[in-house]
Amino acid sequence: MRETVNIRSAAIHDVPEIHDLLEVYANQGNLLPRSMSELYRHLRDFFVVESDGRVVGCGALEIFTEDLGEVRSLVVADAHKRHGHGRQLVERVIGEARAIGLKRLMALTYVPDFFHKLGFRTVPKETLPEKVWSVCIKCYKFNHCDEIAVLLALK
Repeated sequence: MRETVNIRSAAIHDVPEIHDLLEVYANQGNLLPRSMSELYRHLRDFFVVESDGRVVGCGALEIFTEDLGEVRSLVVADAHKRHGHGRQLVERVIGEARAIGLKRLMALTYVPDFFHKLGFRTVPKETLPEKVWSVCIKCYKFNHCDEIAVLLALK
């Protein structure tokens, strides 16, 4: 039986499932935790992968300036990996970033090769002060961040 998959904007009823997905990866140290209240406040930033009525992946577009946005909170449940859902989510975020007129899209990641396949290139974190001084400064990993910055020029 084939699964029915839908990539869509997140809805208010998705927040608990988004939170549960993010918690799994936050507990592994692979991304920053996000509280339920933060997710409700940033709900319009999120897209979800829905498979047979369940949220099995998510990703968000965070906007820093009129020029720069970020792919954030990108996760796919283990049982649904290797089906292209992560790629679909990033492509949806890229489309949204282009539609609103952003010129650059970045991500901090432990899997830069995934982003390279989508046209991103590795850059020094210092070239992204909008991210470093608005989000990274609050992170517990600030002085020993091991994530890799990637950037996509949007045309």
